[in-house]
Amino acid sequence: MLELIIASKNEGKIREIIDILDLKDVKVYTPKDFADWPEVEETGSNFYDNALIKARALVEAFGKPAVADDSGLEVDALGGEPGIYSARYAGEQGNAEKNNEKLLRELEGVPQEKRGARFRCVAVLMAPDGWVTSAEGTLEGYIGFEPHGAKGFGYDPIFIPQGDTRTVAQMPLDEKNKISHRAQAFHKLKAKMPEFKEHAKDC
Repeated sequence: MLELIIASKNEGKIREIIDILDLKDVKVYTPKDFADWPEVEETGSNFYDNALIKARALVEAFGKPAVADDSGLEVDALGGEPGIYSARYAGEQGNAEKNNEKLLRELEGVPQEKRGARFRCVAVLMAPDGWVTSAEGTLEGYIGFEPHGAKGFGYDPIFIPQGDTRTVAQMPLDEKNKISHRAQAFHKLKAKMPEFKEHAKDC
C-alpha cells in the first residue's frame, strides 16, 4: 500500500487534506505516528520554499513520501503582511486569537473598501527519490471588523470571501472545502495523485 506523511500538527488541516485528497487507498502518517518528528525551521522566502522545506525534512527523516503546505494571509493595506509569518504574526507560533487581535488592531480606521486580502496556499508532494510536484490556490476577500464563527481555524473568523457576507469560520466544512485556498491547492494536487502513485511504486 502507498504511504504518505502529512506534514502538519494541525488537526483541522490534517482532516481537510485527507478529505480533499481522498486517501482511502493510502496509508496516512501524521506526527502522532512518530516519536522523533523533526522540528523544521521555515527559512524560505515564500510559501513554496517553506512547503518544500517541510516536505523534504520528513522524506529525509522517515524515507516515505510526504505532502506539506505553507499558507498565509496577505492583506493589501499592510503591504502583503502577515504573509509567510501568518502563523506567528503576534509572536507566538499558532496563537490564532492573538494573531487575529493584532491584525484587527493594525487595520483600525481602515474602511472596508481598503481591507482587501487573500488567503494563499502552496502544497508540495515529494517522493523519496526527490520527485516533487506542487500546486497553488488563492481565496480573495476582505478582513471584517470583528471575529465571527467558530468552525474554522487561524484567520477564518475575520476573513470574508469575495461575494459573501459570512466569515470562513461561519461556513460548514464541506462548503469551505470547495472554496478555500487550501482546498484549491489540494484539489489541484489531487489531479496529480495518479502520476504520484505511479511514480511512488518504483521508489
